[in-house]
Amino acid sequence: MKIFQQAIQLQEKRRGFHIITSDVIQAFPQLAEIKIGICQVFIQHTSASLTINENADPTVRQDFEMYFNKAVPEDDPDYKHDYEGSDDMPAHLKGALLGFSVTIPVRNGRLALGTWQGIYLCEHRNYGGPRKLILTAWGE
Repeated sequence: MKIFQQAIQLQEKRRGFHIITSDVIQAFPQLAEIKIGICQVFIQHTSASLTINENADPTVRQDFEMYFNKAVPEDDPDYKHDYEGSDDMPAHLKGALLGFSVTIPVRNGRLALGTWQGIYLCEHRNYGGPRKLILTAWGE
């Protein structure tokens, strides 16, 4: 079994949902050495998250942002953790709902995503800064 790990940093992105599949693939050429296995992408932050969804139509990403802003509103007077701004606690809640890692099969040296699937960086802060990811792949 082979195991590879790579740390990468993504440039700061505006608040919203961003496809980062190509960033992951470009930063992790070791995937080509795995014929059958697994790749985990993990984000080292609690106010941004990862998910997999539609990679073709940008309105899907706009609708994700709209939905999560409605589901987890800012400026809720019941939030106690608000000293980093009105987007801070909602960002943590959105991250907890979506999750901090995705796991993707590796097949013949490539991520085995579906035709219309992409990896999203879900940036929940207005100014989240650069985001760090740990990419880990294992298999034969």
